[in-house]
Amino acid sequence: MGWLVGSATFVIIWWLVVFMVLPFGIRPSQEGDPGKAAGAPANPRLALKFAVTTGIAIVIWLIANWAVNAGLINFRGS
Repeated sequence: MGWLVGSATFVIIWWLVVFMVLPFGIRPSQEGDPGKAAGAPANPRLALKFAVTTGIAIVIWLIANWAVNAGLINFRGS
């Protein structure tokens, strides 16, 4: 897998994982918090979620990269 294809694969995996991680640990804000929407989370902890997302995406990307380089996955046909 070349660096461009590998980078694109990592970005796609990262975005898929971030949308799976975002809902975890969400608590709604208190009623009456000025300047916040009613459904806005009180503490979204985005930095932690991005760090967790990056770690999970690296592991998934390493497995996918290994599978492609080992010939277990072939996108070019027989």
